[in-house]
Amino acid sequence: MWGPRALSSCGSRILGTVTSGFRSTRAAERLRIASRAVYSENKLSWTVQIKPQIFSECRTMWFKPGRMAFSYLNKIKNYRSYSTSQTTVDSSEVRAFRALADKWWDEQGMYAPLHSMNDLRLPFIRDHLLKTLATHQPGKPLSGVKILDVGCGGGLLTEPLGRLGASVTGIDPVDENIKIAQHHKSFDPVLDKRIKYRMCSLEEIVEDSAETFDAVVASEVVEHVINLEAFVQCCYQVLKPGGSLFITTVNKTQMSYAMGIVFAEQIAGIVPKGTHTWEKFVSPETLESILESNGLSVQTVAGMLYNPFSGYWHWSDNTSINYAMYAVRSLPQEQAGPAEFVLKGETEELHVNTSSSAGVHEKLKK
Repeated sequence: MWGPRALSSCGSRILGTVTSGFRSTRAAERLRIASRAVYSENKLSWTVQIKPQIFSECRTMWFKPGRMAFSYLNKIKNYRSYSTSQTTVDSSEVRAFRALADKWWDEQGMYAPLHSMNDLRLPFIRDHLLKTLATHQPGKPLSGVKILDVGCGGGLLTEPLGRLGASVTGIDPVDENIKIAQHHKSFDPVLDKRIKYRMCSLEEIVEDSAETFDAVVASEVVEHVINLEAFVQCCYQVLKPGGSLFITTVNKTQMSYAMGIVFAEQIAGIVPKGTHTWEKFVSPETLESILESNGLSVQTVAGMLYNPFSGYWHWSDNTSINYAMYAVRSLPQEQAGPAEFVLKGETEELHVNTSSSAGVHEKLKK
């Protein structure tokens, strides 16, 4: 139900010397041109949009001889390390999913929409990752790619990713889910080598998995966490620079409440009652804002529509219920580049001012 849509973002550029009265304000924004993709049903079309990269405060140092001002960038925004003393896991959600653990691989049961969603989300992940690879092997296009599947459940998406050749780590805080996933993959020796599961939350693996994964997948997960920003920060930390983040979730609209909760849960019984909490749903705009403020550049937003009568999903230009989002962790040079640019400009300005001052002194001597 969701077709191609790319959220727009704009940037402005502020450069130059800043007076001491601006000590606590953001001083510079560099325009960064980013190529963003709109994912359509059959292909990717690319548009160019302007996006801001924001820096922290500037301060001014005064040198009395020559009365020259030199402003310098104090620091680039540091993304906060998430403390594992907190949790993103909702204990009530854990209890609910534990009770349904034996239903994961019933393709006609309550998880049927997730089985069907693989027809969209698997190509969505594969196609974007292929664009980041120089080469790939026929039959194993994602060979060598390390993927973290967060909230993997019974492994419905983990296994297809493994069949594409990726090395996949599936994590879930529900112990029964991991047992089901382990048991199911054991029937396929190939998958048994490519996939490993861990019963843990995302924040529990941050310290020993920093910058480990080429991609993180959080499909139908963020609407169940209790601290979305902390969750995003953890995703950032476990991703390699330039790594990919894939999210599918539910928008926070009146339509999503009517269709996702009233109809799907209470009337049609497509999913069990209490599966979703509308207050935890998040709009694409809000999610993009959180991602961008934590070092993840959103490239694609695409709407998804489920037909309860046919049992199939398709892409749509409507994101009012379900949508998919693709973001990339910024590369180090992308983060440091603007600082270098500002400092270079300021150094040149200082050099000009110094030269002018020297000229004045020479004239005075004469």
